[in-house]
Amino acid sequence: MTEKWLEIRKGGDFSGIAKRFGISPVTARLIRNREIIGEEQVEKYLHGGIKDLYDPHLLAGAKRLVTILMEKIREQSQIRIIGDYDIDGVMSTCILYQGLSRCGARVDTRIPDRIKDGYGINEHLIDEAYREGTDTIVTCDNGIAAIPEIAHAKELGMTVLVTDHHEIPYVEEDGVRRYLRSEADAIVNPKQQECAYPYKQLCGAAVAWKVILLLYESCGIPAEEGLFFLEHVAFATVGDVMDLTDENRILVREGLKRLNRTENPGMRALIAKNKLAPGQITAYHIGFVLGPCVNASGRLETARMALQLFLQEDAREAERMAEELVELNIRRKDMTEQGVEAAKRAMEEGHAGEKVLVIYLPDVHESLAGIIAGRIRESCYKPVFVLTGSEDGVKGSGRSIGEYSMYDELCKCRECFTKFGGHPMAAGISLKEDMVGEFREKINTYCQLTDEDFIPKIKIDIAMPAGYPTAELIREFELLAPFGKGNVHPQFADRDLAVLRAVIAGRNQNVLRLSLGTKQGGTVNAVYFGDIAAWQAYYVEKYGERAVQAAFRGQENAVRMSVVYDPQINEYQGAESVQLVIRNYR
Repeated sequence: MTEKWLEIRKGGDFSGIAKRFGISPVTARLIRNREIIGEEQVEKYLHGGIKDLYDPHLLAGAKRLVTILMEKIREQSQIRIIGDYDIDGVMSTCILYQGLSRCGARVDTRIPDRIKDGYGINEHLIDEAYREGTDTIVTCDNGIAAIPEIAHAKELGMTVLVTDHHEIPYVEEDGVRRYLRSEADAIVNPKQQECAYPYKQLCGAAVAWKVILLLYESCGIPAEEGLFFLEHVAFATVGDVMDLTDENRILVREGLKRLNRTENPGMRALIAKNKLAPGQITAYHIGFVLGPCVNASGRLETARMALQLFLQEDAREAERMAEELVELNIRRKDMTEQGVEAAKRAMEEGHAGEKVLVIYLPDVHESLAGIIAGRIRESCYKPVFVLTGSEDGVKGSGRSIGEYSMYDELCKCRECFTKFGGHPMAAGISLKEDMVGEFREKINTYCQLTDEDFIPKIKIDIAMPAGYPTAELIREFELLAPFGKGNVHPQFADRDLAVLRAVIAGRNQNVLRLSLGTKQGGTVNAVYFGDIAAWQAYYVEKYGERAVQAAFRGQENAVRMSVVYDPQINEYQGAESVQLVIRNYR
């Protein structure tokens, strides 16, 4: 795939910032590259803590919602929390359930079944709650778009309180957006137009947590008790792939501190079953090791399994439940690989010329649609929808590219769906099977992407000689953590590195180890974890089979690499060395 490498060139007094904060000018430049401007913001970025979190009173609707909750607690009305079946939904539900219970509420929970119930609050769940004597429904990580469903609940005389973080639904008439609002008794979502909350990118669990902080305040419970939930908030923020900027960055950093000394039996068991240990958990482990186990329960069984794990107080039972989630995730991985292969075959058989891929795989498990869409998006750099068969028609998930706001585009063809929602980068849809063709046609007709938009942009922090990073400098980069969406790990680039030796290693022969010669006459070690066959084919085409084979034998050759790399410290048998992890090459 053709790529465009772009060096970020931000101006600034890097020497001055370095001197002021006791860091290197390189690190100062990395901070500026992340749009951090001014000493106050740099201070917050490097050292921001609990004191720098925004006041939950600023959330529009929060005061009214808490007032209603206090009244329901005094009356001992039955409250039901309705969450979602992903990481954010599980953690939101956990926070609200434990927080409301602490305040003396009569409360229970319901996490929808992905297959039977679908996403979020719906009439079936409302009717069930009504029959079981529920007075008040509190949503988390859903509800903002459930306008007819909430109207139904109000007709039954129920109280409905919405906590959510998804985009506010709207209709566009003559180029003017009219935002839609349900009949809920109170709505807390920082993305509401009237909301003065200064940071709009909170996940659902963070919104729920802010509400609990206000509820604790009203109940006279010390604010310090509310900090117990920070590990849940951090887990959800990373797991829901929120931007690690501003307040989210602080929430994750503070939450990781607590997660690494967690006393939660379920969390400890999940960490142990993944062969990790408290003290070594980073945002990476949430996103790629622990989080997928939580999501697997909602995909293949019921997310209530994950919720019960984090509410479990018995350590032995928590171990059993955590092991079950790990095994589910292994099964999910196998099913995902099969689904990705099916999607690739479908792409080869059709979809030529589509700017937005709509791939219908009726026999693939519907819970895997989003993961498969993400994998296909990575391979072709196009917006992708993967649709699967469901009990009541077709369901699908989409994953987008930076140049394409998926939610806005779906709003243009809303008549195709029975239900839809999401973000600029991801979305979920439900539609009738006979509408699949019309949806494919309309979403592509409305698409305004150009050929330039389909070229991945690889952002490089600094064009830096491969031999420049030292172990001391690499350790300093950890000041920029936690890394993730919106705050990526630093990336550097260097050109025309000689391939002195190439070795294929690893248990599954899936690691390429390289010894590279720099233009300054030095030697650096590097490793590549991508498609080795593709790497080899690329350089064979560029330099010839003989040159590449000479590189594998460690003999003199003409092969030269330009690389985007991430410098890391490699520890082996007690010794440390600098190693470049190659992210891109050409």
